[in-house]
Amino acid sequence: RMIYFDNSATTQAAPSVVETYAKVSQQVWGNPSSLHNFGETAFHLLEQSRQQIADLIGAKPNEIFFTSGGTEGDNWVVKGTAMAKRTFGKHLITTAVEHPAIHNSMEQLKELGFDVTYLPVDKEGRISIADLKAAIRPDTILVSVMAVNNEIGTIQPLTEVADVLKQYPKIHFHIDAVQGIGKGIQDMIMNDRVDFVTFSGHKFHAPRGVGFIYARQGRKLAPLMTGGGQENNWRSGTENVPAIAGMAKALRLLLTDEPEKVARERAIKQRIYDHITTFNKVTIFSQPTDGFAPHILCFTINGVRGETIVHAFEDQGIYISTTSACSSKKHLASSTLMAMHTPEAVATSAIRISLDENNTLAESDEFNKVFDNLYKKFSKINADA
Repeated sequence: RMIYFDNSATTQAAPSVVETYAKVSQQVWGNPSSLHNFGETAFHLLEQSRQQIADLIGAKPNEIFFTSGGTEGDNWVVKGTAMAKRTFGKHLITTAVEHPAIHNSMEQLKELGFDVTYLPVDKEGRISIADLKAAIRPDTILVSVMAVNNEIGTIQPLTEVADVLKQYPKIHFHIDAVQGIGKGIQDMIMNDRVDFVTFSGHKFHAPRGVGFIYARQGRKLAPLMTGGGQENNWRSGTENVPAIAGMAKALRLLLTDEPEKVARERAIKQRIYDHITTFNKVTIFSQPTDGFAPHILCFTINGVRGETIVHAFEDQGIYISTTSACSSKKHLASSTLMAMHTPEAVATSAIRISLDENNTLAESDEFNKVFDNLYKKFSKINADA
């Protein structure tokens, strides 16, 4: 049986979510903007899903806006803030370890005359609050910080960032929570000072191509998608009602018994961590402590390229990844590890295990067994390893 340890790249859609998706596709295919009864039925289902998601994350329904996923959500908050607040300032602050959806949006804005500060990180991939305070200027309009790093699992000091930004009520505070939902840190993510949060459905067993943002009531964001005026004129385009209904169900399932699921992920991560730390040519970047997410473990076998390790595990029916699904096919070194000043030779060897609530301790034992065999093999091939 295959062991799937690549849940940060994407999760398997839950069977009951697929059922919901299929049922809505077949039975409620009306356009929610249509005036007739059939359209009304779709509209009510859409608003029911919005209400359910709002209740689950402690928001109001009019603060939930549906998107096509994390990349769109990140682009929208960054560029939408820049467009809405450009008369107040052109300075944005983010971290050196963000997902490309944030980083590349910032780079695009630089070309349009905006000024971006990238906060450096320490050896665990975490920003310093002193650096944040020093970076804020009178013309700062946005601070965007990810909740959980997608490559090594670092949890950023979101509560402390929020405390700093309480003194600057006009600055938008955005959190990319794509890797953070369902990981026991919702209080940090939905802090009173947070203005915008990005979520992506396929990271928590919903279909692909659907997500949502939380946008605090009263905060302005320019739309990226203009057209028929859906989503209260904020995000035009006919809503993907089957996927949205599926996502609402997936979120409810995810947050049911969340502490137990988090504890299980942590236990699996700990068992693999305890095992691989006994090997002298292994470098580990994710700790099993509270400062790191329970589901991500990043490490290297020194001297062996990441993709070589990934394919060797794949041959044994175990699916892991190099540090980020988005960059793995481009054979790029981990941008997070490079920002942590990890030597390039080590950064190109990095691999990532990412768990979800369906993984088991038995799978971690199987992983450890396979790891032992592969480590021996690599040692023979590479006398240095």
